[in-house]
Amino acid sequence: MEIILLEDVEGLGNRGERVSVAKGYARNYLLPRTLALPATSAGARMFAERERIRQSRADKERNAAEELAHKLSKVSVTLTAQVGEDEKLFGSVTAQDIADALGEQGFDIDRRRIQLEEPIKVLGVYRVDVKLYQEIGATIKVWVAKQ
Repeated sequence: MEIILLEDVEGLGNRGERVSVAKGYARNYLLPRTLALPATSAGARMFAERERIRQSRADKERNAAEELAHKLSKVSVTLTAQVGEDEKLFGSVTAQDIADALGEQGFDIDRRRIQLEEPIKVLGVYRVDVKLYQEIGATIKVWVAKQ
């Protein structure tokens, strides 16, 4: 039976490919899990429509991420913390702290998108990358000051 793959299937093929498989494999595994469509003219039209919708959704997400990146590039965050000797913090500034500070400024950014190699433990000014969408990101300035 010939099918069009809707998702990448390991050992079988990538999304959009037409492949031949056993009828039972297609009927009992691929089709019920919506991993494939029958390779008929109707199936090809359905695949083309799904791809068009997926592409338009991806374009909207990309445009929104680019707009947010432009806004975030102008943002500066100031965090205060208690310090000890040599201006070292009693604790650290984490991605969650930065996400909370951005939330107070009206930006809803998930902490997992904030790219800190390690928590900040010394006073100063830091440039922190925020990954928004695939290859789109922004850099924000984080000021860590004495409380």
